[in-house]
Amino acid sequence: MTLTELRYIVALAQAQHFGRAAEMCHISQPTLSVGVKKLEEDLGVLIFERSKSAVRVTPVGEAIVAQAQRVLEQAQTIRELAQAGKNQLTAPLRVGAIYTVGPYLFPQMIPLLHRSAPDMPLYIEENFTHVLREKLRKGELDVIIIALPYQDADVLTKAVYEEPFCVLLPAEHPWTKKDSIDSTMLNDKSLLLLGEGHCFRDQVLEACPTTLQGNPNNRYTTVEASSLETIRHMVASGLGVSVLPLSAVDNHRYAEGVIEVRPFTAPAPTRTVAIAWRATFPRPKAIDVLMDAIRQCDAAQVTIEP
Repeated sequence: MTLTELRYIVALAQAQHFGRAAEMCHISQPTLSVGVKKLEEDLGVLIFERSKSAVRVTPVGEAIVAQAQRVLEQAQTIRELAQAGKNQLTAPLRVGAIYTVGPYLFPQMIPLLHRSAPDMPLYIEENFTHVLREKLRKGELDVIIIALPYQDADVLTKAVYEEPFCVLLPAEHPWTKKDSIDSTMLNDKSLLLLGEGHCFRDQVLEACPTTLQGNPNNRYTTVEASSLETIRHMVASGLGVSVLPLSAVDNHRYAEGVIEVRPFTAPAPTRTVAIAWRATFPRPKAIDVLMDAIRQCDAAQVTIEP
């Protein structure tokens, strides 16, 4: 039994297809098939049930694959411990961020991080909170940038900055005559929101109670998109109004007079952006330089009015 064979069965359990699993492992399909078969013969059990159309994990295989995943995670920890003993700022750092943070933070953060740790390669990913959480657990990411609240066993979190929400309006909208927007006004049918699964959507609903689901008077529009940019384009087209984090407000190329931004009436709703990492992650210096880079970005320089 080898770590390579364990990696094969974990990949095959995830892909449920020999070809896709082989691609995940960057090997040929016959090589993967031979490795899986050899492990099954060594253990004396079938880990997978094979048919012409599908590959399924057997009941005993479920337990074996789960244990294999844990062994691979521990092996990765051993590698990281060894690397940390050499230099904490030379091994790759795998960073994930939620969709509503990454596009507005990464362009400033990455050059700052390269300046502080020029020998540390970066892997960058954007995704939903629940996907980033799972990848952090499995050791596929080292640190993730999320919005609080965030809780998970054996995971440490640290708040990095707080940013207010703003209201995005078409230039001809009557609310542009106001200096600020009260959150109770946002129960209008023209309020555009991201789809289910986005933590920013949940934060907007929480910050603007009149928009909460279950209220028979609300008629806001849900946009099934993973990007605030889709929302911004719809606002620019005059299809409604929306709420954006401040870091996303000026990140556009529209001509003047297409969209307008108004702050919320104080106290404005806000979100707290934080980083999260496994408590066992053996490179605290890498966490420190990442945090320092984020705190130098424009998004972290905002002063919240009481």
